[in-house]
Formats: sequence, structure tokens, C-alpha cells
Amino acid sequence: MNGRTSGPPDRNGSFFSQPAGARCKLLSATMLALGLAACAGGGSENTPAGGVGGLPPAPATPQAASVGALLPLSGPMAGLGHEMLDAMHLALPSGPSMPEIDAHDTAAPGGADTAAREAIGHGDKLLLGPLTASDTAKVAPLAIAANTPVLAFTSDTNRAQAGVWTLGLTPEQQVRRMVSAAKAAGRQHFAAFLPDNALGHAMGQALVQACADEALAPPNVVYHGPTADAIRGSLRTLSAFDSRQASTAPAQPPASQSPVDPAVDPTSAGQPAAPSPAPVTPPANQPAAPLAPPPFDALLLADTGLQLGETISALQADQVSGDKVQIMGPALWDAFATKLSALSGAWYAAPDPAARQGFLRSFRLHYKITPTPVAYLAFDAAAIAGIMAHAGYDPARLTQSQGFSGTDGVFALSPDGHVARSLAIFAIQKGGGSQIAIPAPASAHS
Repeated sequence: MNGRTSGPPDRNGSFFSQPAGARCKLLSATMLALGLAACAGGGSENTPAGGVGGLPPAPATPQAASVGALLPLSGPMAGLGHEMLDAMHLALPSGPSMPEIDAHDTAAPGGADTAAREAIGHGDKLLLGPLTASDTAKVAPLAIAANTPVLAFTSDTNRAQAGVWTLGLTPEQQVRRMVSAAKAAGRQHFAAFLPDNALGHAMGQALVQACADEALAPPNVVYHGPTADAIRGSLRTLSAFDSRQASTAPAQPPASQSPVDPAVDPTSAGQPAAPSPAPVTPPANQPAAPLAPPPFDALLLADTGLQLGETISALQADQVSGDKVQIMGPALWDAFATKLSALSGAWYAAPDPAARQGFLRSFRLHYKITPTPVAYLAFDAAAIAGIMAHAGYDPARLTQSQGFSGTDGVFALSPDGHVARSLAIFAIQKGGGSQIAIPAPASAHS
């Protein structure tokens, strides 16, 4: 499916029945309902639909230039690609002065780089996509050479650079938000206990950078292997378990105080001494007495699945608990928060779901399904394209300091290709599940 599309297809391939004028009204209503307009003064309530940075939109042209959609429209990810294209059409219905979506299949012969060449050759002013980090790597040099901005949907910030933005929710965004909130709550000594995989290393690198940015001491970051023994051994070292246990061991009486005859108590008039109780050996990894706090007051985790279960057991054995340490984790925990009651009080950072309700209602109304999260990104990217069209595709508008208010809250594009997001802090509850503990800030740069 390469070429221009003139309207949003429903799930059976037909076009919306509304006339073009009605679809343009739908765009304005949808963007206002979702707050997807340029932010000004911390909010978009007073921003004209299509305005940028609080300024009125530029005079509309009879027909705005098209924008390229680089999506997998065939092959194993075709369903996801078409869902994202549906979201783009919801943001940019056909009509006078609205940019048309020039869709290109990144799964077709030639791949993403061929799709990008076709879109650039067609004169598309902005590229929406591609979906994956590998495809973004192929598209980036072509787009940069043509001075065509790219709003990619990957969360791999290694692909971010000037002119190429990665819109996905990233470990860097999550960790930065939690470190800032933890510091505000008085935490000063950060550590990380992370799996030795791509996510773990991304979280670890983000923690090091976030602590530096917050003028905190460098964190102690430990990467562990996948086995239970590796997890227990590595955490024992990180938490300084042995030295903490030694410092709380009961003192033994000096040898000089031992009775001359251990069978007679000299203070009891020659009566046999009461036998000393037999020493009790505590269960393995269970200290007999409460230990001193570990050498950190905030701990970042990134495990999921069975490894997270082993990590929780090791935390309990080493007395690393939420009353002494602010435990933090990835937004992935949101998917199974109901099973995490053992981590009561732990944090993760994620978008406030209330922000996306308008988009969800509109998408369900038109397509009769609930969209996947990546469709939110597709809608936001297309809505930015609509705003850009009214601003004459001035690239400087993309990096306005106020940012944009999208389906997952406020976000801002930095000149280096990174994206800052306003995220809420969720806390795991005692009975499982989570709720917002700290609301998302009004600014993406908070």
C-alpha cells in the first residue's frame, strides 16, 4: 500500500461516510477533546486549534503539502501498521488545507529505506515513522540529507539525533522522573540492581545520567545474571548484607568473666547454674535480628517475570524493604501490578491514563476496537503534522519549549532528537495493583 490516501478507512477498508467539511470539523473537535495542540503557559485550553506555541495559525493554504507515513502495511506486523494508519487518519481527516497522508509500506520489497526514498521523492514535508529502531537507522540518513524531519515510533534513544525524534516511552524518561521525585522526597543515595540485558543497561545508564543531572552522588549499579543463585549473591554484595549482619551480632562476654567452675554459679551459694539455652540457628538468609539499613535509600530494579520473583525473595532475605528504601521499577510493571503486593510502596513512572480517554473513545467509536499503545504515538505524530502544516512546516516549531499536549500527556521535542515527557508516579498497593502517588507535572521539563 504505497501512495496517497484520501480518508480514514474503517476496519473493512471503506472510507468514512462524512463529507470533507465534516471531517475537518471532526479534526478540530478531536484535537480539542484530546488537548493535542501546542502547549502555552502549561496548558492548551486557550490555544487555538492548530496554533503553535500560543500563536495563531498561519493562513491556511488551499491544500497543505502531504506527510509521509512509513509503516509495516504487509507482512507479520501489518495489523499493527494499519491500526497506526487508522490513528493517523483520525488525527488528519481529509479536507481543505489539511495535509494528506502519503502511506508507504516499510515491509514491502526494498524495505524502509525504499519507502523513505519514495516519500521524500514525493515531496512529503514530514515523515511519520518508521516503527522499529532498525528501520529508523535506515531512514535517518536519507531524511537528514533531504532536510525532512522524522517522528519515529521507536523507544530506542540510540536512534535519536538532530532531525530524528524517538517518540516511544523510554527508560531515560522513566528513570529521570523517578529520580527527580525521589530526590524531592529526601532520597540521596541511589543504587540499581538490574538484569544483564538491554533493558537493564538502558535503565542503569539512565540512572547514572539522572543522578549527575540532579547533582547526586554517582549510583552503585550492579548487573546480575538470570539464575536464583546469581541474583541472591549479587544482591547480598550490593546490600552489604554481611557487614550489616556482623554489626548487629550480639557481643560475647570476655573470657576473663567466665566462671571458674562452669557447673557452679558463684552468686548462687553453690547451687548448680541454670543451663544456658542452646543457640538457635536462624533459617538460611534470615538474620536473627533487624539489620541496619543498606548503604542506599533508593533502589532501581528492572526485572520482570520469574527473575522479579527471585529478586523480591532476595530483597526480603537481605532486609531491603520499602520502609527503608524507595524501590523503583520500569513502566512494564503496570501490566502485572496486581501481582506485586510484595513490593508495596514501590514506584514506576508512566503516563496518566486519564489523558488518553478522549482518543480511546474516538478510536473505539470509529473502528470498534481498542487500540494498542503505539497507536497513541501515531495519532500524536499526525496531529503534530497538522499543526506544522498550519505553521508552514517551520522545523523550529517542532522544538518549541512549551511542547505539545498529546494522548499520553505533555511532551516536548529536544533539538538533539530526544523527547521529554510528563509522567505520573504510580505506587504499588498493599493488596496489589497501583494508583497515582504523584501526579504528572504540567511541563515535560519538570
